[in-house]
Amino acid sequence: METFVDIISEPFTWGLLLGLGLVIMVWKLMRKDITMLRRENARIATENKELQTHLNTQLKINSKGNEQLESQLEELREQNENLRVNINTVGQKAGRAEMRQLHIMESAVNVMREQAPGFAPAWEKAIRDAESAELAAEGGLKKLMRKVLPAGKSTPALEVNEPHIQKEN
Repeated sequence: METFVDIISEPFTWGLLLGLGLVIMVWKLMRKDITMLRRENARIATENKELQTHLNTQLKINSKGNEQLESQLEELREQNENLRVNINTVGQKAGRAEMRQLHIMESAVNVMREQAPGFAPAWEKAIRDAESAELAAEGGLKKLMRKVLPAGKSTPALEVNEPHIQKEN
């Protein structure tokens, strides 16, 4: 035991024991850090896998949404083209005022066929008569009949010329 006490009393032994104690303490801290880093690495790996699956799911959802948006966009383009064609077609149809003027002119032409001599005065008179007939037709029973039967037109009948026309036939 005396040798043990002599060895322990040497400064080299104390330095060696102190150095070994420090090495053991650093080794324990290093092991603790290594285990903590392994746990953290495992956690990060699982989180990475979860994020990748989430990203894949999100990309699939976005691609489906983009496909739907593209199909809707194509449908809207087709509808837009159809509406553009319809607008052009409707723009070429005669409006109410044009149809009214057409009826007036047609009535005037019919009257002019009956009253051919003296074209200019008769034409002006026929237009005035047709306009007054059209104004009269815009109210009352004639208007109702025109709405019910839009193809049927009411031409003004001239009482003075009717017996004359009937005599010619």
